[in-house]
Amino acid sequence: MGHVDWKPPRAVLFDRDGTLVRDVPYNGNPGLVDPFPQAAGILRKLRRAGIRTGVVTNQSGVARGLLTRSQVAAVNSRIQDLLGPFDVWEMCPHGPGDGCTCRKPQPGMIHSACARPGLRPADVAVIGDIGADMAAAEAAGARAVLVPTPVTLPAETAAAPLVARDLAGAVALLLEGP
Repeated sequence: MGHVDWKPPRAVLFDRDGTLVRDVPYNGNPGLVDPFPQAAGILRKLRRAGIRTGVVTNQSGVARGLLTRSQVAAVNSRIQDLLGPFDVWEMCPHGPGDGCTCRKPQPGMIHSACARPGLRPADVAVIGDIGADMAAAEAAGARAVLVPTPVTLPAETAAAPLVARDLAGAVALLLEGP
């Protein structure tokens, strides 16, 4: 049993690369999109429960000149074809040194993702695979669950508010309570 005042989020925002799909660095090729096996079923479960879904993704390859916005859009479109419709997509095209407010660990994309459907960050959860995802959620006032991958640093796992072994575990924590 969770806390008495605990309730499921009204929306779940997912990191894209390393969380929903296998990370292909600076991927501009829709043909390389490879969703994690659980992703489609997990998203269907959330949608059936009336929980909105979204993606918040840093794509610094745009700022670095390694891919174009249209290539990112094509990859995102392929992800949507494979995993179903997302309520919101937020993408930061900036590099780490650009000083923007959208690039995770900054909270800008989470605030924007909440504003469109009129949600408060406190009603939203973020699932990601690195510390920047957790920091962005915390800065925005959203809940967060880390799903570690081989690139996740031990310190990021130790600092995460909630940790799950996989996407199914992360969503179970959010729907059923800690």
